Amino acid sequence: MILKKLVEYLDTSGVKYTILSHSLAYTALEVAHAVHVPGKEIAKTVIVWIDGTMTMVVLPGTNLINFTALREQLGAKGVDLASEQEFSSRFPECEVGAMPPFGNLFGMPVIAASLLADDTEIAFNAGSHHELVRMSYADYVDIVKPRIASFTLRKGTYVEDEPTRLF
Repeated sequence: MILKKLVEYLDTSGVKYTILSHSLAYTALEVAHAVHVPGKEIAKTVIVWIDGTMTMVVLPGTNLINFTALREQLGAKGVDLASEQEFSSRFPECEVGAMPPFGNLFGMPVIAASLLADDTEIAFNAGSHHELVRMSYADYVDIVKPRIASFTLRKGTYVEDEPTRLF
């Protein structure tokens, strides 16, 4: 079921959005295939620790996080992937891995990949692995106010000294 808190927030903010239901899908690219949306328009959410602060990172489904670039862009000392155990209690109404990219609703900062601006719309999990919200990227930026940074790698890209991570 779509996250009630998210729908109320979108409605209160006056933005237009569409809810798409799909068969069970876990990865961003599986979701994209299920709803016939380009993978780069799927905004996937990854939870990381940045200098001890739990932070939501949002990037296109076709990309991975370059942790070195993220650390450098933010001027941070450390950036590490958070474990499901560490963050699942922050999203009690969401299925693990299906958190919508609205850190402001969950009391955490949001860093969004600059590549998301390449498309006029984004789509993202709405708290479950079978529902998606699609809305304009401009509206997303307007109501979430994420920090924008350039920190992604295209899947299959190799960068020396960057650990391979599937996020």
